[in-house]
Amino acid sequence: MSVDLLSTGQLDIPHPRRRLPVLGDVIGVNPRTPVQDSMRYAAELGPIFERKVLGTRFVLVSDPDIVAELGDETRFRKHLAPAVAALRGIAGDGLFTAYSEEPNWRRGHELLMPAFTKSAMRSYHETMVDVAGELTQHWDRRLEPTARVDVSTDMTKLTLETIGRAGFSYSFDSFERDRPHPFVEAMVRALSHAQLMASPIGRLTLGRRRSQHEADVAYLAEVVDEVIRSRRDSSEAPPEDLLELMLRAERENDPNRIDELAIRHQVITFLVAGHETTSGALSFALYYLSRHPEVLAEAQAEVDAVWGTERDHRPAYEQVAKLRYVRRILDESLRLWPTAPAYAREARRDTTLLGRHRMSEGDWMLVLIPALHRNPVWGPDPDRFDPDRFLPERVRTRPAHVYKPFGTGERACIGRQFALHEAVLVLGTVLHRYDIAGDPDYRLRVQERLTLMPTRFDVTLTRRP
Repeated sequence: MSVDLLSTGQLDIPHPRRRLPVLGDVIGVNPRTPVQDSMRYAAELGPIFERKVLGTRFVLVSDPDIVAELGDETRFRKHLAPAVAALRGIAGDGLFTAYSEEPNWRRGHELLMPAFTKSAMRSYHETMVDVAGELTQHWDRRLEPTARVDVSTDMTKLTLETIGRAGFSYSFDSFERDRPHPFVEAMVRALSHAQLMASPIGRLTLGRRRSQHEADVAYLAEVVDEVIRSRRDSSEAPPEDLLELMLRAERENDPNRIDELAIRHQVITFLVAGHETTSGALSFALYYLSRHPEVLAEAQAEVDAVWGTERDHRPAYEQVAKLRYVRRILDESLRLWPTAPAYAREARRDTTLLGRHRMSEGDWMLVLIPALHRNPVWGPDPDRFDPDRFLPERVRTRPAHVYKPFGTGERACIGRQFALHEAVLVLGTVLHRYDIAGDPDYRLRVQERLTLMPTRFDVTLTRRP
């Protein structure tokens, strides 16, 4: 292995060979693609390596044994890596960006957790079906008899509309617009800005964008405050949604109540994280389906067998979980491109990792999930798309900590069940109604804006008979 070794007193780990004084590991990297750059380094340097940029040090890991130990909540906890800490200007102490010791994290988690249990998904199902139906109506209007659609843009419209309605009974009128809602445009700019802020090199390139970022953050807050204000001013009986849970706790002086600013932070968190990750997962799944006609055909056969061949069928709640092959397609897409691609863990106290790597209290490591998901434990060709990796008998033979698209521990994604039900429902709806074909000349390009998303990816749709 062509690497240098750096002895830190804690870890002897490889780092990129062409390290420069002061600047560090900057040759051949792009501040807009830190995840993909790190994936390349992981393939070259192995499952633990170090990157230094302008004095900031990152230790990245993808070894299943290390990841398993880092998941021990008695020894480690969530660390706010620079990319997440940079979002605090947008989402404050919301569930995703709060420090574990901040009281609003525990209060918000205890208050909102019941809304994200498996049993709670039934209450969101009809809204999800309605929005999926608006997507297909949007596409049907363009069929002549085929239509070319921008997958990532339309999946973003769908998931924003779903979380807006299901979580806050608020519609962004996503499918009535020719371009994305201004909330989405401001959010994308804000996330991209935050990613650059998290990178020492990126911070040097921001320049005049700071004023735009401040305007975008103010606009996001304005939209959310209007959602809250509209609810408070309404004389109608409030719907049972996430916003009502928070406002009711405030009215009833619940021990887990949070103040108005914290409510804003939670709403922004769910609107951003609740749609951004799911839209990426759906987009990657449709990319792989467009590349694998045999997988597409098998998935369509499953949906027809479970939902029937009436193309306007409105699936019942129980029919979504029966799409097991469709779920495996989603799982495999999230393996190759986990849309939330990393999480950080810090030591609660002085400890030793794997019996040989000493870590002091507060030391942290970044779990590089796409590299973990390509570890040799997945087989000799881990870059190959194969939904059958998630057959139950194959899942049982793998270590528990090699698949982490939703993070780990008590700070894992609270909306996991919501995202999975929505994504399987939407994939089933698309496969049931359309044949899809991708451009054979397209090469996957992945945009990084905290989450991962295919970019400039279109498919051609044809109605199925």
